[in-house]
Amino acid sequence: MTMPEGLERALPEIVGRDMFDALVIRTDFSDDESWKAVVGELRRPYGPAGEFPARVQIVDVPAWSGATADEVLAAVDADEDLSVVFLADRETMQSPAWALLALTTTWEDESDLDPVYYQELIESPEPREFRAAPAAVHDVHANLTLGNLDFADFAEFAEAAAAEPDQVLRPV
Repeated sequence: MTMPEGLERALPEIVGRDMFDALVIRTDFSDDESWKAVVGELRRPYGPAGEFPARVQIVDVPAWSGATADEVLAAVDADEDLSVVFLADRETMQSPAWALLALTTTWEDESDLDPVYYQELIESPEPREFRAAPAAVHDVHANLTLGNLDFADFAEFAEAAAAEPDQVLRPV
């Protein structure tokens, strides 16, 4: 399903959402059982001993069906507190790990970059996405939101996911 030309998807207002809530947008509506499992996993406490409550806001609106990563990034662009958004797409629903697509919403400002470094970015851009198991969503979101990690560190998450046999980041 694609949106008619000229219409854009917009995030609904999420009452009570704060910057520490991970944002998950469902873009595939083909498998309700898998979706229920993903939501169940996202709502589990996390941390080494499950000591942290899950903080997640879920957008489960059929208007997002088939939304691309670029469409989602365009829709969340105005949210300055959001550094990463997670998509529950077709691959999520078909993955045994229910791996969500993590997308960075921040990009390195290229206006003041050294020309040599800028050329390196063009030739080898930093990854903007990777797959994460629902149990890893909270660590990724919390670290990026708290500023423990920034855009360049997002690449470390992507590299860790790429190093796994199924290309999915899991909690440590």
